[in-house]
Amino acid sequence: MSDDFFAQPQPAEPNRGAAVTHGRVAPLASRMRPRSLAEYTGQQHILAEGKLLRRAVRADRFSSIILYGPPGVGKTTLAHIISQETKSRFITLSGVESSVADIRREAEHAQQHLRLYEKTTILFVDEIHRFNKAQQDVLLPHLERGTVRFIGATTHNPFFYVNSPLVSRSQVFQLEPLGIADLEWLIDRALTDSERGLGGQNVRIDADARLHLATVADGDARRCLNALELAVLTTSPDSKGEIVITLAAAEESMQQKTVVYDGDGDAHYDTISAFIKSMRASDPDATLYWLAKMLHAGEDIRFIARRIVIAASEDVGMADSNALRVAVAAQQAVEAIGMPEARIILAHAAVYNATAPKSNRAYKGIDAALKDIREGRTLPVPRHLRDGHYKGAKQFGNGEGYLYPHDYEGGFVPQRCLEGGSIYYEPTSNGLEARIKERLDHWRTQWEAASKPQA
Repeated sequence: MSDDFFAQPQPAEPNRGAAVTHGRVAPLASRMRPRSLAEYTGQQHILAEGKLLRRAVRADRFSSIILYGPPGVGKTTLAHIISQETKSRFITLSGVESSVADIRREAEHAQQHLRLYEKTTILFVDEIHRFNKAQQDVLLPHLERGTVRFIGATTHNPFFYVNSPLVSRSQVFQLEPLGIADLEWLIDRALTDSERGLGGQNVRIDADARLHLATVADGDARRCLNALELAVLTTSPDSKGEIVITLAAAEESMQQKTVVYDGDGDAHYDTISAFIKSMRASDPDATLYWLAKMLHAGEDIRFIARRIVIAASEDVGMADSNALRVAVAAQQAVEAIGMPEARIILAHAAVYNATAPKSNRAYKGIDAALKDIREGRTLPVPRHLRDGHYKGAKQFGNGEGYLYPHDYEGGFVPQRCLEGGSIYYEPTSNGLEARIKERLDHWRTQWEAASKPQA
């Protein structure tokens, strides 16, 4: 079953002006499917005047397209519009149900139509990521020969879930969730359209009810229109015969907001990336928002806790070493306590990270040292640092010349422990690291003075 813009849910009860198929009324979302680019809303980043996809469709100059985006943003609808704009024959296959035999059969029919009627066929594959490698490979020769024009739709990143040969032969367009203004426009259009919508039913919607539907639909046009239709069908006319959709009716029709969040896809990685970068940017408000989104969507709290621990060392680091203590304590606490109380612990640790002073110098230092190990000459351990306790060590001079720091004032002696004078840790002046910088600058001055030959 299609998961796109106007995939058909369970049919609604008949209403005036509604299209009827097989004795049953099509859902409002299906009836209001845009029929042209002029009726299509949203996706201006790829469909505005002058944009590549619009130019390609108008010029009828494209071979293969992959439409990638969350449910309900218009992937299937756009594929239908492209076929109409280019006057092409339109065939649909399902990534879930169709087989290699189905692909070959439709390709053969497409070749016959091209030869007999000079009619181009668009082969639309919904949920193309569901096709296995063999099924995707079967498409390739038909695309190469121009037997069919291919349009694939997927909610998963095609660069990970679609075979590279197919992606390389296709233009990939990413569709975004519809904005609140777009969804409000769709609601108004459905309420005023007497032919396909609810225009013949004397329906009025309050502004706050419209805003609620458009907001809670979370960019999904199908969900928005389905909720609108449910509200209309379950609301009795008032004494004037008018169906008034109030905020209460809208809330009953769409009670639970479903956040688009795939546990192993782009939404997962993009949201955790936003969470980490918000902590790094010292923005506690954004940090809490992205944390809330992950918790609402059911993200693994242990995964979130691990990322907070990493950020405590990677981004806060030596500027406030307490961040690591707080993060590790939070990681242990969420394991023992679980949800819903774990949200409080995670918020505590995340906000601590976000509001702490920042330094990544220890992190940069270890990476620089590892780079030197991989690419440079491996330095021997200086003789004065070698173990002088094993049998025969003294014979080799191991440990000779070692100065025990605690024997000196302040517990410091200007004796370097690395040949060549490489510097890997350069502290900032942020937070507690400012005090470390002050001490280290003093010590390095003494190291430098001690290393100069005596006159």
